[in-house]
Amino acid sequence: MPHPAEHYTTNILLDALSDDDLALLKPHLRREQLHREQVLVALGKPIETVWFPEGGVTSVVMMTADHGRTEVGIFGRDGFAGVPLLLGANTSPHEIFVQVNGHSGLRIEAAEFLTAMDQSATLRAMLLRYVQTFLVQTAQSAVSNAHQRIEARLARWLLMCHDRHDSDEIPLTHEFMAMMIAAERSGVTVSLHVLEGAGMIRSTRGRVRILDRHKLEELAGDGYGQPEAEYRKLIGPFGKEGPRSVPGA
Repeated sequence: MPHPAEHYTTNILLDALSDDDLALLKPHLRREQLHREQVLVALGKPIETVWFPEGGVTSVVMMTADHGRTEVGIFGRDGFAGVPLLLGANTSPHEIFVQVNGHSGLRIEAAEFLTAMDQSATLRAMLLRYVQTFLVQTAQSAVSNAHQRIEARLARWLLMCHDRHDSDEIPLTHEFMAMMIAAERSGVTVSLHVLEGAGMIRSTRGRVRILDRHKLEELAGDGYGQPEAEYRKLIGPFGKEGPRSVPGA
């Protein structure tokens, strides 16, 4: 029998819920179009709405006086904006905004979200599994930024965006990519040329087209894969696979 969420939403996390747990949220969910740079959770302000994106890429950023915005994680249809509410806080030390748009999102008021959490331990447990996968992602980002060269870090983030985007062509500005990998914009430009020269991508103004995902995965090395595997283990199918090599090709 088809899951009732099958044709209701492309949000993987909602789709992984049991029928009963989805039924607690569904009457309160409202679908709206998301727009680039739309803030889903504002820094330091009470969280009034929880969002479940149905596509695109959403950035979680840290703001500092010395360095401005630094991205600490991303999600799309694999997650939701409003994690602090689940963990007992009503504000966030991070800003969460839409970076790659073109998709809708399902919104629910914070009070209704919390009521549903109180009614179902299994619903809370599933959403906490997502928090676990996001923690693994942020930990891997720290290791990657500390130990990998800029080209490998860029390859990792391009793969993560590709996992969350339906097309091989992703609208990404140099400014956003610099924020993603904690690098200067000039360094991003040089690294894009390196990846392009190796046949991994094609970069045009404001867009990056993935040409060879397998090569990107090789370049990213250990920097990519663990959070994605954790998500598949705890929640459900996620991500894309690089092209298989053809013997004798």
